[in-house]
Amino acid sequence: MGFIKNVKEEIDIIRERDPAIHSSLEVFLYPSFKVMLHYRVAHKLYLKGHYFLARWVSQRGVRKTGIEIHPGAQIGKGLFIDHGNGVIIGETTVIGNNVTMYQGVTLGGTGKEHGKRHPTIEDNVMISAGAKILGSFTIGANSKIGAGSVVLEAVPPNSTVVGVPGRVVKRNNQSLPREDMCQVDLPDPVKEDIACLQHENSELTNRILELEEAVRLLQKGKEL
Repeated sequence: MGFIKNVKEEIDIIRERDPAIHSSLEVFLYPSFKVMLHYRVAHKLYLKGHYFLARWVSQRGVRKTGIEIHPGAQIGKGLFIDHGNGVIIGETTVIGNNVTMYQGVTLGGTGKEHGKRHPTIEDNVMISAGAKILGSFTIGANSKIGAGSVVLEAVPPNSTVVGVPGRVVKRNNQSLPREDMCQVDLPDPVKEDIACLQHENSELTNRILELEEAVRLLQKGKEL
């Protein structure tokens, strides 16, 4: 019953979060569905110390889906990988519940650490396409990682991160990925800085014009 329950949960997760799925049968063709079935089997083998068999099952999943999940990774309920090609999840990664990620995401290490080398992703996090999270730190619950971001340090809960390297540009945005999976409606700090500079430049220009007018009037008064 445990296996059947897992299958039903995976079907429900994918149908809930992907509007392109029109029937439960389509889910069986979905890379996220296939790779999670392989991962659950591989993870159980890994925990029992059958490391070769675990990697064998895991690599079969990689060849079928293009998604690489190390059998040692700890993954909670409700992980949804949309499209998924190029996703890599390292051995000591810990993923909470209801996490959503898109193609090209890497949850990796820096190559300089021992023991816990990969990130911890808390509940309800959305990681957009191409984002790289590298190192042993925590991404707080309810956070969003923008597309193409490279995150190298811990992120507080309820945050939005964009850029290379990743910067927190918004906090206390508590909308959950299930309800708001938009990857594009994110703050743009560069655009905001440019707009601020343009505003300040406009004010400075107006001030200079006012000073020039005052000087002109002063000189005209002296001539009279």
